Amino acid sequence: MSEAIDTLETALSRLQCVMVARRAYYTPEKVSWSQYDILEVLRLNGPSTPSGLSKSLGITRASMSKSLRVLKDLGFVTQDQDAIDRREQRTAISASGRDFLSRAATCHHDMATLAMEVLTPGEQAIYTELCNKVSHALALSSTLFVEEGKEKKL
Repeated sequence: MSEAIDTLETALSRLQCVMVARRAYYTPEKVSWSQYDILEVLRLNGPSTPSGLSKSLGITRASMSKSLRVLKDLGFVTQDQDAIDRREQRTAISASGRDFLSRAATCHHDMATLAMEVLTPGEQAIYTELCNKVSHALALSSTLFVEEGKEKKL
């Protein structure tokens, strides 16, 4: 491996470790990324059925069911019988779920504030551009992820 990629890999790894540690400090509940996404969708769009959430997030019903069980056990969502289709559960974010997202947002804001303190305005613009560029490339990459033992492209 070249020295350039070693240096970049080390920097990315170090940044990821620090960001994950900060996330765990602010939100120690060990919520997975997909569970976080469920909470965010419920916050933005209001109550939904599990099947509606599955469709909007592109995850299987089985994964959704498992994630909702964890979120319900944490007290982050509530579920009631759907008024239209009594076979379905209507899922809503709870006050505890909103508090969790608020703490996560505080973590993001605090990291951005710290970055602003150590970077000049020019460096902030470059850093923002580079973060967006790498995030976009990662999202479009053909890296395979495994969900429930099945390969899935992002």
